[in-house]
Amino acid sequence: MTALPQYERLEALGLWRETAEAQRREVIVSFGDATLVIFDGRAERPLAHWSLAALVRHNPGRRPAVFAPSEEPGEDLEIEDEAMIAAIEKVQAALEAAQPHPGRLRGWLTAAAVVGALVLGAVWLPSALVEQAARIAPAATRAEIGRAILADMTRQTGSPCHSTGGDEALVALTDRLPGTAQIVIVPRGRESGIVLPGNIVVLGREAVTGRETPEVIAGMVIATELAERGRNPMRPFLDWAGLGTSLRLLAGAQLPEDVVKGYGKVLMQDTPQRPDDESLLRAFAAAGVSSTPYAYALDPTGESVLPLIEGDPFLGRSAPRPVLDEARWIALQDICN
Repeated sequence: MTALPQYERLEALGLWRETAEAQRREVIVSFGDATLVIFDGRAERPLAHWSLAALVRHNPGRRPAVFAPSEEPGEDLEIEDEAMIAAIEKVQAALEAAQPHPGRLRGWLTAAAVVGALVLGAVWLPSALVEQAARIAPAATRAEIGRAILADMTRQTGSPCHSTGGDEALVALTDRLPGTAQIVIVPRGRESGIVLPGNIVVLGREAVTGRETPEVIAGMVIATELAERGRNPMRPFLDWAGLGTSLRLLAGAQLPEDVVKGYGKVLMQDTPQRPDDESLLRAFAAAGVSSTPYAYALDPTGESVLPLIEGDPFLGRSAPRPVLDEARWIALQDICN
């Protein structure tokens, strides 16, 4: 989301320099809900965060537009993209219009502006900061937080299961399923899987123990990821951890070691809804996995999951390639033994 409702996402190229003596470099500029975020040329690393409210334009009416984060000389940004320039100027105009002006109702307008700012700060700004922190957290930070949450979860689940053959099978399964970064099996997992920051999928040993085919665990991974699709797992964590954690992330500060303590238990108690059958079938088809074994794992009678059986994208024929070969499947079944 951005500060303007007509833009769900707005990005443009720009030329940025950190100091007056520095050479300009090409960057990607992202218009956010409270800030202008400047990324390096591959949009992988944020270089700067500028408050939309504090932006200063050095050359009104000229192109390319030159903006700075304050009146102080040095750091600036050139933008030629008309949509980005218009969006920034619209926010600046709205902020200017909200400022009190001399006149007969000066006192009332000042009071109204103060009340509005307090309401905005109390209701909108914290949520916007949390969303921003969840969105721009680097991949390494997400993975680190995900591993810390997993460690906290082991108080309820027990330590993750490992074996030489089982670990190799999990790597092969991860490579086989699109979009999956890491799969972890724990002795006492939740009935439905959990997705942690860093795209770590956590499943209980029941996902493999006593199952006839590897399509069952593949289906559980597919269903777990589908249930979390569209929700950044960093956001509920930051909502739970508090605004201070989000501010630390935005500032690039080190998080306290105990920041995740207790969150694993919260996740274990959460029960997300199973995705609808139509979405599941599309996901199984995209992954090249039969949905029938997963359906019977949910309901051995097949009655409540009949759509997943009758709509199996590979009904009556083999999937494009097996989920795991027999040796790896046997090794994975024994991973918690």
